[in-house]
Amino acid sequence: MPDNKKRKRVVVAMSGGVDSSVAAAVCAKQGYDVIGVTLQLYKNDVVGKKKGSCCAGQDIYDAKKVANKIGIKHYVLDYEEQFKSEVIDDFTNSYANGLTPIPCVRCNEKIKFRDLYQTAKQLDASTLITGHYVSNKFMNGERALFRARDASKDQSYFMFTLKREQLDFIRFPLGDLTKEQTREIARELDLSIAEKPDSQDICFVQEGRYTNLINKLLPKSTIKGNIINMSGEVVGEHDGIVNFTIGQRRGIGYASGIPNYVIDIDSQSQNVMIGPKECLGVNQIILDEVNWLGPNEIFSKAEYENPIFVKVRSTSDPVEAKLSKKSNQILVEFKNPEYGVAPGQACVFYDSIKPISRILGGGWIVKNNNKNLN
Repeated sequence: MPDNKKRKRVVVAMSGGVDSSVAAAVCAKQGYDVIGVTLQLYKNDVVGKKKGSCCAGQDIYDAKKVANKIGIKHYVLDYEEQFKSEVIDDFTNSYANGLTPIPCVRCNEKIKFRDLYQTAKQLDASTLITGHYVSNKFMNGERALFRARDASKDQSYFMFTLKREQLDFIRFPLGDLTKEQTREIARELDLSIAEKPDSQDICFVQEGRYTNLINKLLPKSTIKGNIINMSGEVVGEHDGIVNFTIGQRRGIGYASGIPNYVIDIDSQSQNVMIGPKECLGVNQIILDEVNWLGPNEIFSKAEYENPIFVKVRSTSDPVEAKLSKKSNQILVEFKNPEYGVAPGQACVFYDSIKPISRILGGGWIVKNNNKNLN
């Protein structure tokens, strides 16, 4: 929440879901001058219709309905062009290049916490409020980012690109609540979206079939290629590397009597390498575009000396690792091998494995140092 009511104008990002609606309603109830802003990010005739999405169609209507109910100003801003160029195009191009993207991080980085952040400043707001499950609290005289109290809803993995100046301006009032507590507040305030289901998967991908979107927007990107085994032998053919991601087991299109996984994707040769699970083990990864939110400057020494724990996927637990400087990139060395680590995904840093630990930053995985591929 805003630090004091003397600076009382706040902008709330309203997606049309229960979380952002409750954030807006609580601010209004506490007497702040609330401006609700909903971003029109895409039209259904571009990406297809999908249940449980956000920021389009029914969700904009729901946000307006909540704003009218709680008596706040509400604006819909057209961000379709920005979202297409910064998020959707990045998503489709990444898959075409053999990467596994995370569009929710890019949306936070390029749209919500860059463009909307600037919009809130232009509206003379003291604070930007969102309904993310993450905490932003003072620690040793500065704002720091922490995992949400409700581990099952924690969104810290998707927030590592936040800048320090943004942390000083943005607040996350749901960070100490469970999802059920949020819904109970919505019920108490008689909000129509109290029982609305959470958005699922990627908002702009129709029914989870991302390849349909890629084929529509990048029709020439789907090139047939070979499926090869760990010895480099051709064992099959595929319809395009966009259909694969590192660690994938189902839908490979090849059966050998033992479980096979996607071990590597080569965008130059269009080859997809498959092998047994043990070949997925990764000891090191290289990170680019590293954003640091910790108390010490990560690049000040060749190696980060404090204990650090990392997550290489949103659903995993933090694991112990070591960080060191490698030119303008960061080398991450795992204490124990990690499996199914895909270039294009994020590696996020934490100061401990405790449920409410501090987010120290993160970066984008650009290379796996997989011993099985050397």
